[in-house]
Amino acid sequence: MLDRRTARVLLTAIIIGMLLFFVWAAWRTIIAFIFGIFFAYLLEAPVEQLTPVLKGSRKAAIAAVYLLMLGAIGAALALVAPRITREADNLISQIPQLTEKFASGQIAYSVGSSHGWSYETQQRIQHFLATHQQEILSAFQGLVSHAASAVQNFWWLILVPILAVFFLLNGSQFRSMIVTAADRAQDRHLVSAIVSDMDIMLGHFIRAQLALAVLAMLVLTLIFWAMHVPYTFALGPVAGALEFIPVVGPIMGACLVLAIAFVSSYSHLLITAVVLLIWRGIQDYVTSPRVMGSKLKLHPLAVLFGVLAGGEVGGVIGVFLSIPVLAAGRILWRAWRTSRSIMPTSTPASPSPILASTTAPKTPQSVERGKSSQRKRL
Repeated sequence: MLDRRTARVLLTAIIIGMLLFFVWAAWRTIIAFIFGIFFAYLLEAPVEQLTPVLKGSRKAAIAAVYLLMLGAIGAALALVAPRITREADNLISQIPQLTEKFASGQIAYSVGSSHGWSYETQQRIQHFLATHQQEILSAFQGLVSHAASAVQNFWWLILVPILAVFFLLNGSQFRSMIVTAADRAQDRHLVSAIVSDMDIMLGHFIRAQLALAVLAMLVLTLIFWAMHVPYTFALGPVAGALEFIPVVGPIMGACLVLAIAFVSSYSHLLITAVVLLIWRGIQDYVTSPRVMGSKLKLHPLAVLFGVLAGGEVGGVIGVFLSIPVLAAGRILWRAWRTSRSIMPTSTPASPSPILASTTAPKTPQSVERGKSSQRKRL
């Protein structure tokens, strides 16, 4: 027979295991809801500003923000979409030919001649690529399969704006439900402070990441266009959009740009690498501190650990979610320490009247009163 404590521990372990299994089985739906919350935080500020203008109607403000957003996206696509589509189609059509050149090693001669390599260097690179042909083909096939899987899962992103509408409409109700779940008034005050800090942190993080990504898209596209980098209007927006992923995204974007420029026999490859390094320094030490500010208050080493751990656990999505999770953990830790510091401490019980009378210091008046009472008894 199991005692009550063992049964309680076993039941808790079973419930936690079932929750973990549910998260593993429904991770796509959970990720869609998380990004729906992020998208709602992104639109919360303009919705709040438009609500008083539209006579206090939050629904009308949400509809207006969505219409403005769709109009801005449509105008941007109308301006640059034809050029981007043309260059992207051209780049995709060149991929099979570039793969064949890599596998056979012939790309060493075409790239080496444009960069002034010696014939011996070209021959050594060609021999290396030819002897590792199978590994190159398998790596390319794995990359294509991962890209195809990611494209197939993109339809989940359609749910994100739809879910964001519900979060925007009922966000205050969700907050009040979370706060009122606590029993005591002191606990409700603590939960309310945590929810408020989470609101500020998540909203600021999402808006800052989007601003940095849009800025990178514009700047990199203009720089690549001025330097005549191949496929400028395809590489610039992609490299800028990858900056939405913390730490890993900019590295992926820089490697993609340099790889495409290298196989395209671009003659200013070193200058391009230097420009990307300078831009990275500007983003990390000038732009990002001003845009991101000190809202997150995370140490760079903690950010690096979170990004690496998130990449191991959840891939690109894990990398993106790592920084909000770390910031949320910091908020919870600070709230726990605050609650511990203000927790009422146990005060020693007041001594009983008998004990107080026996232990009280004797004054001359008390001694005189004691003597008089003793004479009366005699």
